[in-house]
Amino acid sequence: MGKILITGNNKKFIVKDIDKDIHTNFGMISSEDIKKAAPGDIIKSNKGIEFSVSESLFIDMYAKIKRGAQIIPQKDIGLIITEAGLGKDSVVIEAGAGSGALGCFLAKICKEVYSYEIREDFYKIVQKNISFLELDNIILKNKDAKLGFDETNADAVILDLSDPWELIDVSKKSLKVGGFLISYSPTIPQVMDFVDKLDESFVYIKTSEIIERNWEVNKRKVRPKSQAIGHSGFLSFARRIK
Repeated sequence: MGKILITGNNKKFIVKDIDKDIHTNFGMISSEDIKKAAPGDIIKSNKGIEFSVSESLFIDMYAKIKRGAQIIPQKDIGLIITEAGLGKDSVVIEAGAGSGALGCFLAKICKEVYSYEIREDFYKIVQKNISFLELDNIILKNKDAKLGFDETNADAVILDLSDPWELIDVSKKSLKVGGFLISYSPTIPQVMDFVDKLDESFVYIKTSEIIERNWEVNKRKVRPKSQAIGHSGFLSFARRIK
């Protein structure tokens, strides 16, 4: 995936083409210097600013994906993964791909991801992000998920739609017994309607909201940062039992 350059000012620049010079507000870094550098080396721009060099990881590239629709933040993705126990053998279906952030992150850790997006403009953004992240185990479909999923026996179905209750029946047909149905909604009325429409095939587990508060740590100056990462959405979890 190329190299990543990090300045002492904690600014990050990802190099995709090592045959080109990199131009930053801290100066130009020559292609020749980048090619010669090994992980851990220090190279300088033409302004004398030092950059440390290391190989880029998936999370570095993920931070640079193109955004169209609002994405599910990492704090919520973490709960989805752990609550549903997703891993290298998991098959996941998502409806409402948006910008593809969730699907791409899950594709990094799961066996297969099938992503449905009805809007063509969002579909094209997700295509670009899949290519940018070099993922080959996420199948993107420009289809209306309400008409049904093509896949069966999935470990999880994740709904990021305004009316997730409309997809409970089609999700049940594609979920294995024991699989998780997960809804991501910004408002409580949506949560209420989703939970109310769950039939006897599902057991409702819980609805959670994750609030993230980062801290500033500077020697003895330790305090919460002024602006917390607040409400993004409510996650509702149900499990198919029959």
